[in-house]
Amino acid sequence: MNRTARSLIAAGAPAAGFAALAANPTVRQEARRIGRFARPLRRSVTRAPLPPCLPPGRVINLPGRGEVFVRDSGGLRGGPAVLLLHGWTASADLNFFPAYDSLAKSYRVIAPDLRGHGRGLRSAEPFSLEDCADDAAALLDQLGAQHVIVVGYSMGGAVGLLLARRHPGRVEALVMQATALEWRQKARERMVWRLLSVLELSLRFGAGAGLVDRVLRQAIEESPELDVYRPWLAAEFRRGLTRELGGAGRALSRYDARPWAGRLGLPAVMLITTGDRLVRPAKQQALAEALHAQVIEADADHDLPLVKSDEYARLTKLAVDTAAAAAGLKGPGRFLRRG
Repeated sequence: MNRTARSLIAAGAPAAGFAALAANPTVRQEARRIGRFARPLRRSVTRAPLPPCLPPGRVINLPGRGEVFVRDSGGLRGGPAVLLLHGWTASADLNFFPAYDSLAKSYRVIAPDLRGHGRGLRSAEPFSLEDCADDAAALLDQLGAQHVIVVGYSMGGAVGLLLARRHPGRVEALVMQATALEWRQKARERMVWRLLSVLELSLRFGAGAGLVDRVLRQAIEESPELDVYRPWLAAEFRRGLTRELGGAGRALSRYDARPWAGRLGLPAVMLITTGDRLVRPAKQQALAEALHAQVIEADADHDLPLVKSDEYARLTKLAVDTAAAAAGLKGPGRFLRRG
């Protein structure tokens, strides 16, 4: 083969590679999804931000730490409580509003906004997941909550595991959802986290508003019943678009529970989102194995609570009931004390 032929083949190789990539069904599907997401936004009619039914909310002072906003359904003193810990960039309401009602029928529901998110605690200190876990422990003390089952979605899973590790005896069972032991083992994941500084800058300079509108448009196209809550969802999303989110993302990039998660020794249930593009199902499965957790699967992406809210509520109640039974906390219609 002469030099000219080799040059032509070499020049054609990238084009052939791009053609093969473009022919890949998964790539084409992702390209269509990105195209739909990037469509120009239309001006919508202004409506009042009316929320769905939510548990009572209040601000509680955590001595020596600061003020935290929490939803608290109340309930029988001494009965089992469910502590709901939300994901990165969300708030308790955004993450868990579909599940509040069904859980509150059987448990005391406690759902704080984590520091730097929603109406959560603001601090001059750099964000850390450990501080979030300590905030949660202090909140449980202030509320007198006992027999706690922790539900942690995505970042909330990391906070929940740290709570169990740093405050032995405070948690009696774990429900982990769409979360992992770590998020930076592979080169692709490390590259994603390096882009967090860009995200932080965009949020500081107000680029988040259009992003929120596009996220909601896509969610409502998949779940039209959410349209009635669109103004409330938009307002709640924007409540948390602050510079602290970049710090939270960097904290997640450093998080690694592999050395100690398997030693927690708590009853656990894992809800795996099998179509998740943000926290890969294999990573979720690795956490389930480390915790020796019972597994429940949902055919959904990382936005399960928003776009499949009824299914999320059903599976969350199932997971909590399963964890409670494994911990000896829940029987048919009554509270069981262990020992």
